[in-house]
Amino acid sequence: MLADWLDHLLDDVAPTRDQGRLPFGHYRLHGPGILELCPNETLPGARACVLSAAVHGNETAPVELLGELLSRLEAGLLRLGAPVLVLIGNPPALRAGERFTTTNLNRLFRRDLTDAGDEPDRARTLMAAVDAFFARQATLPPLHLDLHTAIRESRFPRFAVEPFTEAVSTEPALWQWMSRAGIQAVLHQHCHSWTFSHYSRHYHGAQAFTLELGRVAPFGKNDLTALRPMRAMLEVLIEGHQPPGAPAESMRFFRVEHELMRASEDFALCFDETTPNFCEFAPGERLARDGVAGDYVVGPHPQRVVFPNARVEIGARAALLVVEAAPPPESSGESSEEQTTRTP
Repeated sequence: MLADWLDHLLDDVAPTRDQGRLPFGHYRLHGPGILELCPNETLPGARACVLSAAVHGNETAPVELLGELLSRLEAGLLRLGAPVLVLIGNPPALRAGERFTTTNLNRLFRRDLTDAGDEPDRARTLMAAVDAFFARQATLPPLHLDLHTAIRESRFPRFAVEPFTEAVSTEPALWQWMSRAGIQAVLHQHCHSWTFSHYSRHYHGAQAFTLELGRVAPFGKNDLTALRPMRAMLEVLIEGHQPPGAPAESMRFFRVEHELMRASEDFALCFDETTPNFCEFAPGERLARDGVAGDYVVGPHPQRVVFPNARVEIGARAALLVVEAAPPPESSGESSEEQTTRTP
């Protein structure tokens, strides 16, 4: 059944049943695009894992990646040892091959949300699903990996965004896991952004990240070869183990220095639309013009641009401007693989 779950979701076909057995556990469907995997035995090192994809409907590679994992679980090639909540964020947009239907879902994950519409309603459904899952698994450390692909090329095709938080620090081991999983860069957010991964970190104290895994492509056009290390990490987490690590210094670390907002209809970015993420601009270069906010010019040191998009709604973020940062403290320690394989 799991092998068909995503196909049925894409075809907008209601499932014939909402629960069933797996070789090492069982599953429950809590609604469209909301699948819970429950192990027969939860291993001592397991985390309560939320794996989400398609919060933007045109980002298909993570959906294909989750499909591979579900097929391997159903075939008994993976032994389920951790509770896992699999979420397909925006099924209508996924079916349409569009980023969203009315508004950007990945800006709506806040408990005081009052907006009406399809995406706001879906945000409330997803937040409730995460709340209930973490409540059921309250004895386990919470983890949320929100899987995306970017709309443009990138100097670092696979990178992680660490949501801003005042209360939760990223465990050093997770930087090492991501390094081993093929993540090339890390971007530290500077303020609340109300993305899905931010929701889990802010409200649940979870280790939570947005993972950008290459560039947007239609179904069947994704090269999943570059994501094999990421799939390996997810498999280990699903099995209830701690993934092996690699030195975090292999990744580049950045922090947000400025958030470029669109303030008016008369707004434009002053560089080519094909400019890749993490492209660097020199002091004095003009990056944007706006009829209300005026021009934005790079200050005394170079800045890199991430997630530029001039066609966002007025009042929304049009780009992040980032600078290089030192690796987090303790991230350069020995990898978890070395810790677990060392002989006394």
